[in-house]
Amino acid sequence: MAYSAIFSYPLQSFSFSQWKLCLNPSSVSFSSVNFLPLTNKISVGAFPHRGPCLHSSSIHRFSLNSRISQGNPVYARAAAEKSVHDYTVKDIDGTDVSLEKFKGKVLLIVNVASKCGLTSSNYSELSHLYEKYKSQGFEILAFPCNQFGGQEPGSNKEIKQFACTRFKAEFPIFDKVDVNGPSSSPLYQFLKSSAGGFLGELIKWNFEKFLVDKNGKVVERYPPTTSPFQIEKDIQRLLLAA
Repeated sequence: MAYSAIFSYPLQSFSFSQWKLCLNPSSVSFSSVNFLPLTNKISVGAFPHRGPCLHSSSIHRFSLNSRISQGNPVYARAAAEKSVHDYTVKDIDGTDVSLEKFKGKVLLIVNVASKCGLTSSNYSELSHLYEKYKSQGFEILAFPCNQFGGQEPGSNKEIKQFACTRFKAEFPIFDKVDVNGPSSSPLYQFLKSSAGGFLGELIKWNFEKFLVDKNGKVVERYPPTTSPFQIEKDIQRLLLAA
């Protein structure tokens, strides 16, 4: 059975302490959020937990200026002092890659999957954006992950062949990683601590996206249903920034 709830919130800022939920919060998990700016309300779909049900496309992004603080403040300060460039990851062939090599470039970091309903549109649009902006200092870093519905079950070799053959992906693809849980990669721990997200730090599904500036700092986080094309103007702004 699905439930729904409506929350009122101030235009400029809001917090969970201002909201009243007429449901037992321990019995549900939130799977979709719809912003209704004309009514100054947020509509939240709450469903018994059977995994994410990402059918809403009305959220464009999680704004870091309005997100709710998450986690240990000491850990958050430590994360703020670091950048993406401090991490070393393995590429799809198992070779260590220092992300320091991407200093001065705008990055879009995405957890990808080969058998998701979002796969075709995301890979196609990501490839288009990469081709359009790579000469201007834009890079896409794709991290395969099998934590969502088992939709990235293949080996690294199979993933590479799928992405490069079917979608002609030329952007870097890395070793398969966990993005949630105790085995989540250090890079994703940093990304999540830098941009906690609207309903918590957890990555919600395949194709969640983090936009990183030339200094290696996370500036925006986008939910899986956000089309890469919707991010294009944000990419352009960062590319033009000093």
